[in-house]
Order: sequence, then structure tokens, then C-alpha cells
Amino acid sequence: MIHTAAPIIEQEEIDAVNKVLESGQLAQGPKVAELEAAFADYCGTKYAAAVSSGTAALHAALYAAGIGPGDEVITVPYTFMATFNAILMAGAKPVLVDIEPATFTIDVTKIEQAITPKTKAILPVHLYGQPCDIDELKAIADKHGIKVIEDACQAVGAEYKGKIAGNLGDLGCFSLYATKNIMCGEGGVITTNDESYLTAIKQFRQHGMSAQYDYVDIGYNYRLTDLQAAIAVEQLKKAGRFTAARQKNAAAFNEGLKDIKGIVLPATAKDRTHVYHQYTIRVTGDCKVDRQTIIDKLKEHDVFPGVYYPKGLHEFAHVQKYGYKVGDFPVTEQAAKEVLSLPIHPRVTADDIKLIIHIIKEVA
Repeated sequence: MIHTAAPIIEQEEIDAVNKVLESGQLAQGPKVAELEAAFADYCGTKYAAAVSSGTAALHAALYAAGIGPGDEVITVPYTFMATFNAILMAGAKPVLVDIEPATFTIDVTKIEQAITPKTKAILPVHLYGQPCDIDELKAIADKHGIKVIEDACQAVGAEYKGKIAGNLGDLGCFSLYATKNIMCGEGGVITTNDESYLTAIKQFRQHGMSAQYDYVDIGYNYRLTDLQAAIAVEQLKKAGRFTAARQKNAAAFNEGLKDIKGIVLPATAKDRTHVYHQYTIRVTGDCKVDRQTIIDKLKEHDVFPGVYYPKGLHEFAHVQKYGYKVGDFPVTEQAAKEVLSLPIHPRVTADDIKLIIHIIKEVA
């Protein structure tokens, strides 16, 4: 069976976990510190802090940036729900703007009209593994004195004009969930160049503790274990190899699927690199079959593609409580009807890709 995600656990990860077990230092120990140093070095930032999940990373970053009740944070309706929920967890109000049709990232031309005196941050999502138009976004943010917090959970290693995601805004947030390009089962990392943010995050992830049993503010148990960090350290060493494999697989799909009427291939915008957390095509109305027909045919051959995401966030009831309704974000809604993510991870072989291309060509 060929799935859209397949975690890669090799002997290095197994040995690293065994060493932690033998050491007896299981939580918030030297492996966490090693991961933080390595991740900061990888992203080119001064600092990194490890936490228990990508959601925790978003929540802690918002806290560090001073986001709280009464504040507004601009983000997109086309993302995983964690982006929206983290803003609510901070006590702030999410304000949604639509995406670009080609890159699936925030449409920067729509940001300024969404800014109010309450806007304190923009939370762009580097969806599927490609950064948003960060220069234009930062120009708007700087003009209005607004923080930029990257949701780079799907974009480890992606670049914009030679700078790596996580070093493009005030803070960057990553997920180490099992399906991500590098992973440790569950975990997250926040990157920043601001030491005050780092201090706030480290307090926030440990119940607001500034020193042993000295508490300065509200906090949570967002610590990462050394068992998870040990896996992530080894995974980070392989990030270049994993990315190259994904990009090679994407190139093979691009070649094999080009010129099929109604199939739109993923675009990589100028000055950006794509790390293909997902290889996402569009199946438009010009295709001779609909998306579900392609999915069904692939599944007949034990290929399991994914739809990320079948709805915009504004179509869910708990988001609509904030004044949103179907019809508000037409680009998002069209994408939700058309997107189809094909298996792209490093375990996908050349023969797998040939099979998938053959099936899609045969049916479409």
C-alpha cells in the first residue's frame, strides 16, 4: 500500500532512543537542548525552543509575542484547525483572509484591508511546504507595527530568497508530528532571534516557571521529552536527504502528469523553494472525471491519496461563531473542491510514481 505519509525510522533513531532510556534522563534534558541548538543552527536563527507539539509551538509563540484577549491575529481559512485554535487559546480573535490560488498561501493583497487597531500579529501558513510572499507581508506588518509569526509546521527547510523558513518573521513555528518531513512522533519547535521571546517561551512551556518553583505567569506543560528529542536530532541530520527525495519525486510527477487537461500541477513561486510536505494537484472542472473518481481508482490499486483540506475553516460551526459563512473566501472554497495530494515522501519509489501516473492518465 502506498500512503501519503510514512515515517522513516532508521537505526540511528533507534540507537538514540535506547541511549536516552539507558541514561535515565527522559524529560527536558540534554537531548532537548541538543535539538534546540541544532534546529536554531539549521534555520539560521539565534534561538530555538522545543515544545510538545506544533499546536503548542503556535500557542507559545503567540504568548511570547504578547498576544492576548482583545487582540486580533490575521491568518488564513485554508489550513489545519490548529492554526485557528491556537489564536483562540491565546484569548485573541482570528481574522481570516483568503489565499492565493497558485500557492495556497495567504493573499498579501488582502491583508491590509483586514487590519484594525486591534491587529497585533499576522500568522501566515507556509502550506504544503512553500513559504508565503514574506517580503510583501513583512512590509505591511512593519508599516502597521504588527508581529509576524510563521506557521512553518509543514515547511521545515523551505527557503525564501535564500533564507530558511523559521527565520523569516519574528517567530517561526514547526511541527514534528509523525507525518511531517522530519518528525519525532509528536513535538514542536519555535525559532526566534529575540532572547526575550525565548525566555517567555521557556517559562510558558513549564507552568510559567522562571526558576525552580518560582512562577511569573500562567503556563502549561508543553515540555518535550528527551526520547522525542533524540529522534528529532537524528531526523534533522537527514533533512537534506529527505527534502531532496521529495523534490525528486515531485519532478517525476511534474513530468508524468503535465499536459493532462483539468489537472493543475503545484506551482513554486519565484524566489522560493518547495519541500513538498504534500504534492498537491488540482482536479478542475476541465478534467474528464471528477476528483473522487481519481481517488477511487487509485485506491483500487492500494494507493491512498489525501485531500488537505476538504473544507475551509470558515465552514465549521465553531469558526462561524466569529462571523464567517460559506461564500466569504471563494479561493479557499474552490481549492477545497479540487485539491488532491499524492504520495510524495521518501519511501515512495520510482515504480510507485510510475504506477500513480499511469492510473491518473488512464482515468483522466
